[in-house]
Amino acid sequence: MQGKIIKGIAGFYYVHDGRSRIYECKAKGIFRNKKIKPLVGDDVEFDVLDETAGEGSIVSIFPRKNELIRPAVANIDQAMLVFAVKAPAPNFNLLDRFLIAMEQQDIPVVLCFNKTDLGDEEDARVYRSVYRNTGYSIHFLSVKQAEGVDAVRTLLRGKTTALAGPSGVGKSSLMNFLNPDAGMETGAVSEKIQRGRHTTRHTELFYLEENTYLLDTPGFTSMNVEGIECGELKQFFPEFLSPAEDCRFPDCVHVGERDCGVKRAVEDGKISRERYENYLQIYQDLKDRKKW
Repeated sequence: MQGKIIKGIAGFYYVHDGRSRIYECKAKGIFRNKKIKPLVGDDVEFDVLDETAGEGSIVSIFPRKNELIRPAVANIDQAMLVFAVKAPAPNFNLLDRFLIAMEQQDIPVVLCFNKTDLGDEEDARVYRSVYRNTGYSIHFLSVKQAEGVDAVRTLLRGKTTALAGPSGVGKSSLMNFLNPDAGMETGAVSEKIQRGRHTTRHTELFYLEENTYLLDTPGFTSMNVEGIECGELKQFFPEFLSPAEDCRFPDCVHVGERDCGVKRAVEDGKISRERYENYLQIYQDLKDRKKW
């Protein structure tokens, strides 16, 4: 039979058959010998060992179209990044680091700002202005008031989506709204540090409908940019590409150069200054890391 791994705990892999059944499976020793670790999201072939007990054995893993390290998951069609409008306020530097990680994997991203019931139209205007000309799809919703959630459901249909974002922004509440059977634990935001308590402790795919899976991941409060040099960073900011054609030097990194199309676009308001300042900070982080 064929299925998709939706959860892995303590050497057991839970495989959804694409319809209504989940099988608890072990992976054959050949994977361990080849140093291949099955991942959540893997499409697999498995043998049923006990139909009544729902037990099986994974015999092969189909080729992966992508693979993420954090979270450890494979075959993601898109990422839905959830931040809150307020409580906690969005950390755009953290958001941009996540976007870079997704750009590295060529994984499309949908940006969602939850808790619109706590904000106003000015908040939405500001957040949209930060990501103007980036090409990312931006949506606003309130899970608490069930506003904008149907549009999110449409975005998910027919895809395997990674749901990610900091703790306390309402990811688990969104999951519970979309799939009441998920029964995800939710946590309040700490009054002292304005961060949510981590409520998701492992990576798990939830089946929503035919060919539609949603991956809930542990909330994160930091993220390092890995696997790229500082001079390569510019290619992971989509809104830089067109203005960069006006740079005097083809290898311009848009930092200290004087005749720079990207810097002019920032001054002209075509590129968000907040995004550009985040770029400078991440660029410096990568440059400093290389020294060590």
